[in-house]
Amino acid sequence: MPKIALIVPCRLESTRFPRKLLHPIKGKPLLLWVAERIAREAPEMPVYFAVDHELLAECVTTAGFKAIMTRSDHASGTDRLAEANRSIGADYVINVQSDEPLVSARQIRALAELISGPADMATLATRFTTAADFANPNQVKVVLAPGGRKALYFSRSPIPYARDLAGKVDDAWVRANPCFRHLGLYAYKAALLEKFAGLPAGRLEQIEKLEQLRVLENGFSIACDLTEDPTIGVDTPEDGEKFERWLG
Repeated sequence: MPKIALIVPCRLESTRFPRKLLHPIKGKPLLLWVAERIAREAPEMPVYFAVDHELLAECVTTAGFKAIMTRSDHASGTDRLAEANRSIGADYVINVQSDEPLVSARQIRALAELISGPADMATLATRFTTAADFANPNQVKVVLAPGGRKALYFSRSPIPYARDLAGKVDDAWVRANPCFRHLGLYAYKAALLEKFAGLPAGRLEQIEKLEQLRVLENGFSIACDLTEDPTIGVDTPEDGEKFERWLG
């Protein structure tokens, strides 16, 4: 069994962007852009796609990647990872989201380094540069402890909230303050994955619809590092168009 494995949880249906993983971008499904990027950036790591539908399995296996069929009723991607890792048996799991087509080798290595430390879970963040992105509820925010490397809270709301400005901030304010966008990249110790799968969804998780809050609500620690590598999370059709423009 691998000591560390990279697992990509894949769900066919998506509320904001139906069947987005199969959405063609320059003639290729989004999921294959992600798969090929991972293969280039982390060729030394075994990669598995934890899928919930035969269409997704076919998409990756016909291109030479490994798929593990998982239940379709999982409440979160982390639950899907836990099921997949029962077959893989890795000690550490790195999770790249299936809609993050610009993941980099440095980001993957940073996660591997963080999860080898004392934290139960690790993730990455990047600085916001515009007030519009900071206000966007589809772009998740993370507040870090002083000095970084530890996540305190995640939210869809713009946090920290600029009370003196009644929340009406501009790009310069966002760039000058600790305004961090959470990226959909994680690493877990296998023991936490199993515990997570048995924990009920937390109240904050249900309110924000952010599964990482279940970890914090149950007293586990999340290490966090910053990355400056460009990223485009494809959550909406407009994001898909943005990625296509980035490809040129």
